[in-house]
Amino acid sequence: MEVREGYKQTEMGVIPEDWKAMPLGALATFLSGGTPSRSNEDYWMGDIPWISAKSLRCFYIYRSKSNVTIEAVAAGSKFAPIGSTLLLVRGSALHKEILSGLVTAKICFNQDVKALVPSPKINPKYLTFVTRGKANDLLKLVSSAGNTAGVLDTNLLKAFLIPFPPAKAEQEAIAEALSDADALIESLEQLIAKKRQIKQGAMQELLTGKNRLPGFSGEWEIKTFGEIFFYLSTATNSRSDLEQEGQTFYIHYGDIHTKFHGHLDFKKVSPPKIFRSKCTNAALIKNGDWIMADASEDYAGVGKTIEISGLHDEDEAVAGLHTFLLREKVPTYAPGFKGHLGGLKSLHEQYLRVATGMKVYGVSKTALIDLELPVPPFPEQTAIAEILSDMDAEIVALEGKLSKARQVKQGMMQELLTGNIRLVEPEAATAMATADE
Repeated sequence: MEVREGYKQTEMGVIPEDWKAMPLGALATFLSGGTPSRSNEDYWMGDIPWISAKSLRCFYIYRSKSNVTIEAVAAGSKFAPIGSTLLLVRGSALHKEILSGLVTAKICFNQDVKALVPSPKINPKYLTFVTRGKANDLLKLVSSAGNTAGVLDTNLLKAFLIPFPPAKAEQEAIAEALSDADALIESLEQLIAKKRQIKQGAMQELLTGKNRLPGFSGEWEIKTFGEIFFYLSTATNSRSDLEQEGQTFYIHYGDIHTKFHGHLDFKKVSPPKIFRSKCTNAALIKNGDWIMADASEDYAGVGKTIEISGLHDEDEAVAGLHTFLLREKVPTYAPGFKGHLGGLKSLHEQYLRVATGMKVYGVSKTALIDLELPVPPFPEQTAIAEILSDMDAEIVALEGKLSKARQVKQGMMQELLTGNIRLVEPEAATAMATADE
């Protein structure tokens, strides 16, 4: 393939002529951490954040839940110099990811983390961004020896090639541009988190009747699951039975936990499908049905429910393995209301009281019978649902902006970290590199 003018082909791909393909070992030194003794409780009562798989996130460091003393660091861990880059493999043998975090405050780290201490030749932010941009290639260096998540071999890391603009000013320009993109992403994440908190607070006020909307008064009814719902049969198929060509939508309990968030509108989302011949005993879902995941690996997911809407007359859909399909015996709730009702804190507390299990928590149909649900007057339900749905729509719109910002950032990384787009003119970059020397 012909290389355009001003660029050259290297072992790691096409880069500008004045850039270099440099091994990490020539640009950074490497430190390994450790874990202070767990048997010494005093070690774990300090104020120095201890970074591990749970507290390292791409580009910036999460606040660690584990804090140690300076004596603990001396006995079993190591400080990461400010400006160094932490690298970590996280995930199982089938689901790995490379995390890269820039150290901006006093921290120490465990043995699963590599600290790359940059030489004076390379900008610390640039080093962190370029390791993020090379995450897929770094994954190829992962060995599973001694660790189900995998480990990064230091010798392989030292030989790993990265694109290196010799001019520090060009490195800094790239890092700052990507930092600005990160700042936008972080601001959107914070705004979304704030909007979710506001919605959560509104739900607890409106769905309990603590805060009544103008024009509504009077007592609400309280009814039990047994009074409101009957249960319909569900399918028992695993994901391996799902096929793109199937004609029947299949609601998998894992998707209830991770994708649908209270409502499943078939006008907006298309769940996976299955051939009806594989689940003939399962009842077909109708709009307004409430589907509950009956098992969860954590307390937060116990009793997670979604309300169904947007099904066309010709659509077929079934609820899958580890789900309950609940249908109202007589019309009780306004469209959209139950999808919000599932997020009610007091209802979740009832679920937890009847949940069973040690590693996987579940609820049974029998245990649900006597749990209580509020039943406001129908018009008030409609008004509440409209307000909460408007809040959801605002959050969804912000999530769309966040997704777009992440895509733009990914494109920027691809263009800037390969030198395909230059933020410093080549002649100026060459002059700057000469001056840096």
